Amino acid sequence: MNSATSLQRRLGLGLTLGVTLLWLLATSVTALIVEHTLNKTLDSVLEETAQRILSLAVVEISNRESSDLLQQVAGLHPHEEYITYLVRGADGVPLLVSHDIDLSDFPDTPQMGLRSTATHRLYGISAVSDTFFIEVAEPLASRRQAKWQTLGMLLLPLAGLIPLSLMGIWWFVRRSLRGVLDYRAMLEARGAGDLSPVGGKDLPAEIVPIGEAVNRLLARLRRTLAAERSFTANSAHELRTPLAASLAQVQRLRREAPDGPVQDRAAHIETSLRELSRLSEKLMQLAKAESGGLVGEAPQDILPIVTHIIDDFQRAAATPLALALPTEEQVMSSIDPDALAILLRNLIENALKHGRKDRPVEISVSADGMLRIINAGVVVPTTELGRLTDRFQRANTRAGGSGLGLAIAHAIAVGAGATLTLVSPAPGRIDGFEASLLLPH
Repeated sequence: MNSATSLQRRLGLGLTLGVTLLWLLATSVTALIVEHTLNKTLDSVLEETAQRILSLAVVEISNRESSDLLQQVAGLHPHEEYITYLVRGADGVPLLVSHDIDLSDFPDTPQMGLRSTATHRLYGISAVSDTFFIEVAEPLASRRQAKWQTLGMLLLPLAGLIPLSLMGIWWFVRRSLRGVLDYRAMLEARGAGDLSPVGGKDLPAEIVPIGEAVNRLLARLRRTLAAERSFTANSAHELRTPLAASLAQVQRLRREAPDGPVQDRAAHIETSLRELSRLSEKLMQLAKAESGGLVGEAPQDILPIVTHIIDDFQRAAATPLALALPTEEQVMSSIDPDALAILLRNLIENALKHGRKDRPVEISVSADGMLRIINAGVVVPTTELGRLTDRFQRANTRAGGSGLGLAIAHAIAVGAGATLTLVSPAPGRIDGFEASLLLPH
């Protein structure tokens, strides 16, 4: 699954990109306006220049002794001439030119008005009944240079605007979303069993309904889980009582009945009632494992619980149990003590039921909260290991059982945030089975 992009990043990058695009759009429009205004102004300058020079050129040419000679106006000092001009007579012969002129820039035949060539902008006008013609030329390169210089000055602030906008927008968005970020941090810090209301402050108006909906949902979950726990407790009590009474009556019947078919039937009924009692107990444990409330309010030492359960099994089980505890005085975990007891009992029962009777079941607890239960026995195929935590799934064995022990352990591990791993053969051995449980801290 792809990681989600934060709202802060989306807003920061989106607003910065929007400001940049708007700046570029405004710059483009401004460049077009500047180009139009610049061309209009420079065209007007060409017209004014042509009209002024033509009036002076007519006087100059008329006062010559020979009016058909070409005269080039000398510059007062060396300089680059942006605007050049050419004065011709009615026959097209050049009569007066500027000092820095390239005649190839002008067409052979003079034309009136504004026009453009590949390299120049030209303006032509005539005087004295079309006796004299003047054309003024300006290089288009100078206009392009002016346009790009103006555009560069408009784009130059953008180099500093982008990082400044990103930092400013990022700071403003983060400050505006501070309530949402605090709310997210509170949700992330909560444990799986914490169903108390989430107190959100300074939430935006758009998020307030979500916070209220979350608190209503949590309240509903608390009521539901409380009802399920109450039902589980009441059901367990109500089932145990009639089962125990029925089992007692059957046992009394077996003592009073003579040997024969009635005794055999009573024995079968007693066995069935014992199996039903164990099954109901497993179902109650499974209901508790799936109802929630598997994480305690504060971490507790698990060593007293482990030693107490091991002592119970050692007194009743025919197979010996070998317990190895860490040298540390305490091993803390946030798992609920009752849930840990149920989980540990199911794992040990599974090891005793499916392990070899002449080999001890090894139970060890490490300082980092790793609980291992190893039993000797046949190797469980890899294809069956993944199904053992499903309900009513059993390995290929003759041992009895309902197939719920590992399902209960897996449900408690998932609900408490622990990690249950099943391995066969046991690590470092050629046979056996290991159930390892990494408890949450």
